[in-house]
Amino acid sequence: MAKSIMDFVKKPGLLFISLGHRGWFHHMDDEKYLKIAYYSKMGKKLNLTNPRTYNEKLQWMKLYDRKPVYTDMVDKYEAKKIAAKMIGEEYIIPTLGVWEKFEDIDFDQLPDQFVLKCTHDSGGLVICKDKKTFNKDSARKKIERCMKHNFFWGQREWPYKNVRPRIIAEQYMEDPITKDLRDYKFFAFNGDVKALFIATERGSAEETKFDFFDAEFNHLAFTNGHPNAKITPDKPQCFEEMKRLAGILSRGLPQIRIDLYEVNGKVYFGEFTFFHWSGFMPFVPEQWDYTFGDWILLPDRSTQ
Repeated sequence: MAKSIMDFVKKPGLLFISLGHRGWFHHMDDEKYLKIAYYSKMGKKLNLTNPRTYNEKLQWMKLYDRKPVYTDMVDKYEAKKIAAKMIGEEYIIPTLGVWEKFEDIDFDQLPDQFVLKCTHDSGGLVICKDKKTFNKDSARKKIERCMKHNFFWGQREWPYKNVRPRIIAEQYMEDPITKDLRDYKFFAFNGDVKALFIATERGSAEETKFDFFDAEFNHLAFTNGHPNAKITPDKPQCFEEMKRLAGILSRGLPQIRIDLYEVNGKVYFGEFTFFHWSGFMPFVPEQWDYTFGDWILLPDRSTQ
């Protein structure tokens, strides 16, 4: 608790967002909320009249780019159906079951290893590597807490607002080389892949590392949220295939982050991410915020 309090003292903007997640500002309209949140997190005013940076344009899109299909695209169950139609079932991680409530899960029917996810949020994840040692009570507490939470309210990511809360079980995946499920996050703009990043050292004693690359896998000299790794991650074996798939999955979208996995030399779809860091994370140096922003061609508001 002391650490949490100190975090709020050092970064007061965290308090506003935290209270927003807890529903304190349901009465506040989305534009006003985002302007306060943006200033709290970024230390500058949000320009919605003429947004230029990547982070500003993500806030604009939260407010003005609201297509009904986006709701299904962030639903972790429905997104698989959408991706399968676009790139094929062979790229989809098998679903083992879907339920409305935790007590409906028949664990006897699940394999020894599996992953539980909430369909409607970001963070409701439980990994079981061995059913013999699986703590079902701990899993229940985490899942049920997430099931009560509407992810939309904290950062006003509109696609999440009306997602139906459910629980899915997926096949457990692990790459034998990295001994984890490393994902590759591609930034694509209406079919055009411009960049990606790789997260390493998750779950270790050290801070997570983010390394960004361009579409030719040249390392990019900036940070965004986490420092670079001391040892630059290797180019994935299926890089060209992943880039091709990210391009297909992003067609017709002004911008999207396509998260993909590589396991045993095979590519799997992870998820559609509309708002990287929710548009609340500085680029260092700042020029990269403008570079990423230049890649987004905002749609005409009159067509939304």
